[in-house]
Amino acid sequence: MDLSAPLTIVLVFFSVICHEIAHGYTAYRLGDPTAYRMGRLTFNPLPHIDIFGTIILPVLLKIMGSSVLLAWARPVPVDPRYFRRPRTGMMWVSIAGPGANLALAAVFAVVAHLLSGFAPVFVPRALAWTALINVVLAVFNLFPVPPLDGSRIVARFLRGPVLMRYLSLEPYGMFIVFGLLYLGIFSKVADPALNLAIRVLDLGRLLSAV
Repeated sequence: MDLSAPLTIVLVFFSVICHEIAHGYTAYRLGDPTAYRMGRLTFNPLPHIDIFGTIILPVLLKIMGSSVLLAWARPVPVDPRYFRRPRTGMMWVSIAGPGANLALAAVFAVVAHLLSGFAPVFVPRALAWTALINVVLAVFNLFPVPPLDGSRIVARFLRGPVLMRYLSLEPYGMFIVFGLLYLGIFSKVADPALNLAIRVLDLGRLLSAV
């Protein structure tokens, strides 16, 4: 029985939790105790489960035959009023999530190589797939579509009416995201990033291991 798929799911869930903890911890370091006070700086999965992002979306993508697995945890609360420079603080909080995913991609890839040849083959394969999925999660979250992290980074450099119009897209953000997924636009951006990650992290052999 191939156990790489269930192990990958567990590791991806761990990854999206780390993504949110990175947001919350960065906010905490910048002076916002909100996530800490609400018990969100924890690896306990229960406070982080988002019914749509953690459960429904991955199932929908599987049904749609998508080659990309996306998921997210319940966003940690952030109150920029605690920051000395609110817009800059929000930018760093937003960068922290995708940054955590890229760091996890590197860690999972290194561990996969270290275990290759020693552990059962499904273990390094699951780690390699999880490394790639973390790259996908980073790229996805950096898309400049409100409320994704990339939009908070872009917003740091906008002013006045342009900023207001940009942020007004947020109620429609998920529709835009699904449009990008359905039209294959996200894949056109993610695929080159995945190919680069496979080469840089040397994952090809691990992904094809039988």
